Parts: sequence; structure tokens; C-alpha cells
Amino acid sequence: MPSWSRRHVLSLADFEPWEYDTILQTANSFREVLSRRTKKVPTLQGQVVTNLFFEPSTRTRSSFELAAKRLSADTLNFAPGSSSLTKGETILDTAKTYLAMGTDLMVIRHQESGVPQAIATEMDRLNSGVGVLNAGDGQHEHPSQALLDLFTICAQLDANQPCLELLQNKKIAIVGDILHSRVARSNLWSLTASGAEVHLAAPPTLLPQAFADYVKDTPLERKLFVHWELAPALQNADFVMTLRLQKERMTGNLLPSLREYHQQFGITRDRLQQCRPNVKIMHPGPTNRGVEITSDVMDDPEMSLIAEQVTSGVAVRMALLYLMGGAKS
Repeated sequence: MPSWSRRHVLSLADFEPWEYDTILQTANSFREVLSRRTKKVPTLQGQVVTNLFFEPSTRTRSSFELAAKRLSADTLNFAPGSSSLTKGETILDTAKTYLAMGTDLMVIRHQESGVPQAIATEMDRLNSGVGVLNAGDGQHEHPSQALLDLFTICAQLDANQPCLELLQNKKIAIVGDILHSRVARSNLWSLTASGAEVHLAAPPTLLPQAFADYVKDTPLERKLFVHWELAPALQNADFVMTLRLQKERMTGNLLPSLREYHQQFGITRDRLQQCRPNVKIMHPGPTNRGVEITSDVMDDPEMSLIAEQVTSGVAVRMALLYLMGGAKS
């Protein structure tokens, strides 16, 4: 494979297949490291990773912080409520303050789309050499979540050699609030790049027809299908990913009620009978139990990969920080 040279990871739209495989193989190595008694490696010793999280997060922030510490990096954590933002400081000035402290890698999450890109552009203008990793911006993308989802699926298919080609012609259903989901947008790039069939299912108010063309005009042949009913998406599916209803982002009456949504699109054990017998269930979290998915499905260790997604997140984020840190040096 070519050597990694990508300084920033802001979107998966321009990722090459070999880059996905590089991340999958690197994450698999780190997964082995995390199974040891001594879980630290000195790979990023002396480097500083700053987590700039401008909106609340549990899984992503904790996962990045642990990943950096497992690589022996020093970490700085930003909390907007106790920062100089409350005194009128701009986001770019905040980023430059951390740059002056010696930051090498910035992990950025913001409720507005484009903030990580703006900070990356400023870091490049200053010729700082700092790498920027998008940890979720508005309704744009969430690359590391999609990469850990990809790794979770591929490791399920082959624990020793997870790679992109394992997903060729597999059927993956993504169900839920796709309109507001940055996770879905990133997953559309990564999963269709693998050759998988991706079927989206949601009410029309949460799944505009425009998503049918979301990944078009790329060199790869991508298979993306849109459904406004659940049954055709689940039919013979190998994996089902359900998404949280992001009520905090909904500006209108997009759903009659949560009860009606569950009746039509909630993932239940009965509905999963339409899938392949060994179907696996995923959810990026946090989960609204009894709305997007029933508790008996979510907690079934034979069916649910939700805990594996969280575990995979540390290994994948270690891989990203390692590759970006190596590109910097």
C-alpha cells in the first residue's frame, strides 16, 4: 500500500480504498495491543493531542482521550462552558491558543458544519503542521464513527484480516433519522466504497429523495437505495444499523409521535425475521430504548454489536491518531 500522507481527516468523501484498508489493518494491530496486560505503546510519546469538543459527547470524547493516552501522547481537553469563549474569544483564536501550547493533533467536534475544516485551513495557513480530525460537525460528517463501524463489521466477518473486500455484495440497512445524521453521511461513503449494498429506510420527512444521489459522481461503483418503508430494507439484510432520532435538531413536526415511529420503523425481534438468520445489529449511540430499537434486541449478545462498536472505537481512533501523527513527523 502507499504510505499514509493525509494530515487531516475531515470527511470520507475523498477516501481511497487503500486508505480504508490501511486504517482497518492498523486498528486490528492496536486491538491486539488493547488485549494485552500492558495496553500502552510509546508511538506518540512527546506529542500533544487536544480534544476541542464544543458540544456534549460521552463516547467519542472518552474514546479519543483513551486512544491518545494508549499511544502515550499528552492530552489537553477543552470545555466550552469554562473557556474564554464565554468572554468573546473566537473559535479560531481558541485553536491558535492550543497551537501555541504545542499541540500536534486537534480532535474537533462542533454543532455547526464546517468548523473542523475552518480550523484545518487556518492551521495550514499558519504552516503549523498540525493535523485536524473531525469528531463530528453539525449535519456534515463523523468520519471516525463510520470507520469504527466499518472495522466492527469487517472484524465480524474475519477477525484476523479485516479488509474492505469482505463487504462485497453484503446488504446493510441503515434505519432512522438519516436527515440529521452525520454518522449516516460518513457511513454512506465508507460502506458503498466497500462494494456493499446500502439500503436507507425512514419516513419521507427524515429521508429526502436527494439521498439517492448522495454518493454519485465518484470513480467507484456505489450501490445506494432509498426506502420509505422498513420491510424492503430489512429483506435479507446482513447488518442493520439503526440511528437515534435527533429531536434536538428537528425544527418542525417531522414525526406524528415516537410511538408511531416505533410502530413503523422500530427494530424488533419479529421484524428482524426478514433479515438473514445471522443478522447483526448496530447503533452509534446514544440509544432511545423502545423507540429505535427494543431492549431485548439491543442487549442480545448473539445479535447486537453495539458493545463491540464502543470497543472498536478506541482501536480505530488509535489508528487514526497514529497514522496522522506519523504523517506530521
